[in-house]
This record gives sequence, structure tokens and C-alpha cells, in this order.
Amino acid sequence: MQHSQTHLRTRPISAGHLRAFEAVARHLNFRAAAEEMALTQSAVSRQIQALEEEVGVSLFLRHTRAVELTSAGAQLLLAVSQSLPRIDNAVRQIRQSAGRRSVALTTFASFASMWLIPRLEQFQRDHPDIDIRIDATDAALDLDVSDVDLALRYGPMAAMPPHATRLFGEQLTPVASPWLLKSGPGLTKPADLAQFTLIEAGDAHQTHLEWLTWRRWFDERGLAKLQPKRWLYFNYAYQMVQAALTGQGVVLARLPLVAESLANGDLIEPLPRLRMDSPMAYWLIVGPRSAQRPEIRAFCDWLMTQSRITRQTIGEVPDPDTVDTLD
Repeated sequence: MQHSQTHLRTRPISAGHLRAFEAVARHLNFRAAAEEMALTQSAVSRQIQALEEEVGVSLFLRHTRAVELTSAGAQLLLAVSQSLPRIDNAVRQIRQSAGRRSVALTTFASFASMWLIPRLEQFQRDHPDIDIRIDATDAALDLDVSDVDLALRYGPMAAMPPHATRLFGEQLTPVASPWLLKSGPGLTKPADLAQFTLIEAGDAHQTHLEWLTWRRWFDERGLAKLQPKRWLYFNYAYQMVQAALTGQGVVLARLPLVAESLANGDLIEPLPRLRMDSPMAYWLIVGPRSAQRPEIRAFCDWLMTQSRITRQTIGEVPDPDTVDTLD
């Protein structure tokens, strides 16, 4: 069924025959595909022929007892096998959420795992009729066009839209597990860090997050030449803190993300007077199409309450709720 290039169709193909194609390609057998789809073998064969006519090339080589994908068929199968499950999943979610109240939010993975999720049980207990969907990604989604209701973002005020609400700022502070500090050398002054493994983000020096590095913290304390016992690098903040929790080293942590671990004693802040201010803050951005929905307002109210608790825990003064200028 090979056509010349001048005769190839240019309009998009209809999607109706793609499930038959996927089933035949998976089984490499028309009969087995027909049984799976509860169709006759001739009906499946007609769908494949119609699809090949639309595409303009043969998708299968027909043999006596089996079929074989052509190179064009293999190329189409790669796209179809990725697309159909995504479509099915989207439809499944739509059906499940029909008539239900829900909140969809996006935030970066470390904030989701270290701050949001540990607190989420309280909201679910108070609002059992509201479904929550969290899209944990470092990519900034456009709330004007996406199906996400709100975003929890991290950055300086200058990078946020005018309608963003500040949740809390941050400071950076060395933290470690109690076990490490008890079993290892003493840590009572910055120079003592030379006896420890130091944990930090592997790409911090190549990105806009350089102020999160140990080197910056050392420079502010006149210790530019200090070198630790060894370095331990990770990609994400939650991985770095997890390594500190298991006693693998000292991490320069973002205070709001470890406040609970400090409060319950899982981590210790050995140099509490040497916190370093960060230009970053955590922000709430509500999508314009979602702001008036009752479930969104309820979730935002809960977020502001949780943020107020975090500000109190980390000793953030002044409280952003009491001043006009936040930064």
C-alpha cells in the first residue's frame, strides 16, 4: 500500500481505528485482537485497512498465520502506546471527579514532600468531601490555561506576579542528626565543620540557587578556605535532609522545610545564632478561573493558617500579615 509522496494525505487521521491498531500490534494476531475487543476478525481487519489508507502506507506485513509490523507501523505504535494510556487516564479522572469538589495544585517536589504533605491530613480530616491533586514538578505551569487551580512557588518577590501572596520567607542554617553530633567530633563553631561531611545540591553552583551553598555561608563568616572532610551531593532538598536525618553529614537546610524536624528533635541546629538570610520566599498563586470556588477559598484559608504557624515556628519577624512591605 505504498503511495508516492504526492499522494500522501496531509490531514490528521481519525482516532477511531487506533485501538484496533494497538491491539493487533500488541498481539501480532488479528484473531487475538478481535477477541480482546469483542469484535469479529473481519471488522478488525477492515479498521486496519482503513487506517492504512488514511496513513498512506502499510502498517503490517501479512503472513499466513501471523502479522509483522512494518517500520512505519513500529513508528506509529510508539506514539499510540504512549498516547492511549494518557487519554484513558484523563477520562478516568474526569469520570471519577464528576460532581465532586477538588483542588488541583502544583509545587516543587521538595516543598510537597517536606512541608505540604505532612500537614495535609488535617485539611483532609476537616474537609473530607474535597479531593486533592498535587502535581509535583519544577516546571512552572501557566494557571491561565492549565487545569491546575493554584501554585505554591519559591523565589524572590521580583519574580512573582502582582497577585501572589507571600506565605513565609526563609533562612539557611546547618542541621544534623542528634546521633551524628553525639558520636562525632564537636560542632560548636563554624570552623568545626571541617571535621564533617557536608551535604549540598550538586548543581547549586551552576544554577540561580548559589545562595543556598555552603561556600556562600563560609564566605559570610570569613572561612573562604575551609574544606570539609568530604562532600555529599544530591539533586533535591528532601534528599539532602533525608541524608542528614540518617547521620550521613551536616546540611545547610532551608529553615521552613526542617522546622518540624527541629521541633521534634529529629534534627538539631548546632549553630542557631549563625543563620543566613535568603532572598527567597514561598508564595501562593491562585488561578484566575478558580479563585471564587468555595473549595479553593477553604484550601487557601487553611494554607494561610499553616503558613502563620510556620512563621511563628521559625521566628519570622515581622509577621507579613502585620506590615505593608513584605521584603
